[in-house]
Amino acid sequence: MISVLVVDDDFMVARIHRGFVSQTEGFEVVGTASSGGEALELVGRLKPDLVLLDLYLPDIFGLDVVTRLRAAGETCDVLVITAAKEADSVRAAVRHGVVGYLLKPFSRADLEQRLMSYAAERARAVDAGELTQQEIDAAFASGAGGRPAAVSLPKGLSVETAEAVLRALREADDTMSATECAEAVGISRVSARRYLEHFVATGAAEVSLRYGATGRPERRYRPR
Repeated sequence: MISVLVVDDDFMVARIHRGFVSQTEGFEVVGTASSGGEALELVGRLKPDLVLLDLYLPDIFGLDVVTRLRAAGETCDVLVITAAKEADSVRAAVRHGVVGYLLKPFSRADLEQRLMSYAAERARAVDAGELTQQEIDAAFASGAGGRPAAVSLPKGLSVETAEAVLRALREADDTMSATECAEAVGISRVSARRYLEHFVATGAAEVSLRYGATGRPERRYRPR
């Protein structure tokens, strides 16, 4: 499970966001903070993997919270959730190394998409291990429209199958589910899901949710 700390000064908003996270598979909320000072204290005590951080807090600006976390040696990731649309705020967030920037108000599907992409990228980073200089150079090179670099694939995924999955996405008339992709490529649904989530995490594909009458929403994929 990926542990999450929700930081927002609006009690009702924090409660809603906490509910969104709790409904996302693989994530659990370990705490809620209503100020920057409380966020710093809870990160130090709870050691969450991810912080959902509002920028407009009553005591400390959100990005200053990130600066203080890093100065204290905290390595948790930060996903900004804010109403701030200014380009300066976005650029500053990027410089602070946040993993995402989500504008309020947003739906559960919006947050779930970013959380699942974060989880896939986190798994890829864990599986990557040590890299050679050549692999590092390849990781920094733009892969848009080209052959997926082996370094970008999590352990257990192959370049050949990745190409087949991406080709199936591009040739589809509409969005695809993991099951439909698996049938098109000739692999298991679980394997197809791993490749699809990898492409979402790396920006090669995007995901949307299709809600039915009952059960969990179906994840549908399309190429970017």
